Amino acid sequence: MTEPSGAPSDTETVEALRRVKAVEAEWEARLREARATAEGQERRARDEAEATLKAVIAEAASERARRIEEGRAGIERDAEAIRRDGEQAAEAARREKGKRPSDRADEVLRAVLGPYSHD
Repeated sequence: MTEPSGAPSDTETVEALRRVKAVEAEWEARLREARATAEGQERRARDEAEATLKAVIAEAASERARRIEEGRAGIERDAEAIRRDGEQAAEAARREKGKRPSDRADEVLRAVLGPYSHD
């Protein structure tokens, strides 16, 4: 059998198939490498995001605790000031008898009843 003119020979055809297989193998290797690189980048990005999220959560918890403590300290200061003012007002009331009408009830009754009051 003779080959038509211009048609590749069996050797040429086999060689062309080998080259195609070599190119396919090269591209498959490149694709595997690209996938591995992309997966590694994705894994690193996910790990970084998780680490950042954990850091933000820890910082938020710390800030929350700090603000609660500041609020508690402020409330304690206010409560102490109210208590101190109350004690001062009570002491003043004990020393300054007669400022309020109810404190002067006996005195008022004596003045109104005059000689009819019973001490």
